[in-house]
Amino acid sequence: MQRNKNKKRRVWPILIAAVVALIAVAAVYCHFGGCGTGPCADTEAMRTCATEIADITIPSGTRVIGLGEATHGNREFQQLRLDVFRHLVQDYGIRGFALEGDFGGCEVVNRYIHGGEGSARDAAAAIGFAIYRTEETEQLIEWMRTWNEAAEEGEDLCFYGYDSQRIAWSRAYLLEAASSRGIDTRELEQLCATADPDQTFGGEGDRDIINDIREQLIRLKPEESGDPSLEKAIHYADSLLQNIELGTLFRNNDVSANAVRDSQMKDNVLWILRQEEQRGNEAVLICGHNGHIRKSGQYGPDQDCMGALLAADIGEDGYFAIGTDFFKATDNLPILDGGRTLHTLYSYDPLAKAADRCGYDVCWLDFAAIPEDSSLREQTDGYINMGMIGEVEADGLSGVMLRLIPASYRIKYAPGEMYNGMIFVSDAHPIEIQE
Repeated sequence: MQRNKNKKRRVWPILIAAVVALIAVAAVYCHFGGCGTGPCADTEAMRTCATEIADITIPSGTRVIGLGEATHGNREFQQLRLDVFRHLVQDYGIRGFALEGDFGGCEVVNRYIHGGEGSARDAAAAIGFAIYRTEETEQLIEWMRTWNEAAEEGEDLCFYGYDSQRIAWSRAYLLEAASSRGIDTRELEQLCATADPDQTFGGEGDRDIINDIREQLIRLKPEESGDPSLEKAIHYADSLLQNIELGTLFRNNDVSANAVRDSQMKDNVLWILRQEEQRGNEAVLICGHNGHIRKSGQYGPDQDCMGALLAADIGEDGYFAIGTDFFKATDNLPILDGGRTLHTLYSYDPLAKAADRCGYDVCWLDFAAIPEDSSLREQTDGYINMGMIGEVEADGLSGVMLRLIPASYRIKYAPGEMYNGMIFVSDAHPIEIQE
């Protein structure tokens, strides 16, 4: 009997130690997304090949430059919009900037940078997404306004949106454009007066009203009028019709909704490119999530992402895609009650880890400039983990799953298939959203 009691006394400490060890391993796993921070590429090769943002070289014949962001909730990726755009403006003559935001809301920004009233903060808020109400977005807007104040005629910068998930400003500007041209807008006025300004998608009943005004605007023959504001007016209507189509798909939980959105965004980017070409500019910069910007990626069979559609439409040589990634990121993510929460993530990207180990806060890696015999080719041409997370809810069960399933914020893909080069951020900090 005594012997059994002694055995039990010896077993309990072992069980407790095992439980503690299991908890410790689980805590490490949940923090790092594994039992460490992943493999590391050759740091000497990274030191040889990595350069600065100012060294980004855009090939001749490029018509669209895409700048991706691995997360929506980190300051450094938002700051890169200004850093890259400033470089392209000063060294490549780029004059058009397009954001993954509502076309109408981004027109508020465009009017502000052309001397409009208000503030950069008000203009950023009009884009419609919380992730753009940041100091970094305001800095970009103010820089563009300052440039325009000193720019010669035809050298001004324009700000566009190529998404259609918000409707308030597109409706307001369509009403403004139609009424100024003598079009009957009574139904649209009633629609604008009774609609919730925070409504995300228009209803099916709006379609006939928007289509009727669109047809009347087209009869004014924008191609003959030489009036660019008329083309813009028609595009407000197009954006609203896209919104109605998306709303129907999302409400019906249609699996094709995301692919349809990317196809719409591709069409909108091409429209923006035409506007810039009419202004005498050869190319435009578009900024958005890596998942849209990448040149290779699908939502399903025959459902390509925006970047892949653009590359197919204007040619591989016409589209230059810049991806981004992080070694470590403390991401500011939304929660169900409308607030935000922070989650620290590790990408497990060996290239990003090598950049961190080299001591680079931010660096640029041009894949075409990597020597064929460089060990970095193993990572750029092979399938590796990369960090990629959007504006996803991260509390409750969703937050638990985010910690337990690293694949929810990583993808495994060949970087060279997705991008022409990548910018790596070693330690990405959370955005601070302005109220």
